[in-house]
Amino acid sequence: MLVVITIIALFSVVAYQLVTPAFDEGRRAAAQAQIDNLIAVAQLFNLDKGRFPTQEEGIEVLRPYLQKDVPLDPWNHPWVYRYPGQHGPLPDILCYGADGVQGGEGPNKDIVSWR
Repeated sequence: MLVVITIIALFSVVAYQLVTPAFDEGRRAAAQAQIDNLIAVAQLFNLDKGRFPTQEEGIEVLRPYLQKDVPLDPWNHPWVYRYPGQHGPLPDILCYGADGVQGGEGPNKDIVSWR
């Protein structure tokens, strides 16, 4: 019985290590899709109001243009919104990845609107 439990535990660890990168990549893809959507909604706001939301207003002002509340990023952190943007005429929208801190590698790497 102990051998069976040990084998199941080892199998679980191996399976978890194989599946975890797929979850991380899925969250990164979801974050990029949400950023693209938020940029498109900011452009609608710009067409309607003649300006992008200010940094003080943030992306919460885009709520009337969305079907639901502005979501948190896939790691449940708020989006970072900067306008004027530092990377072109559009606002900068980004999330800091899994760790919620600027910079990082792998799942902690920032996902940004300007790439």
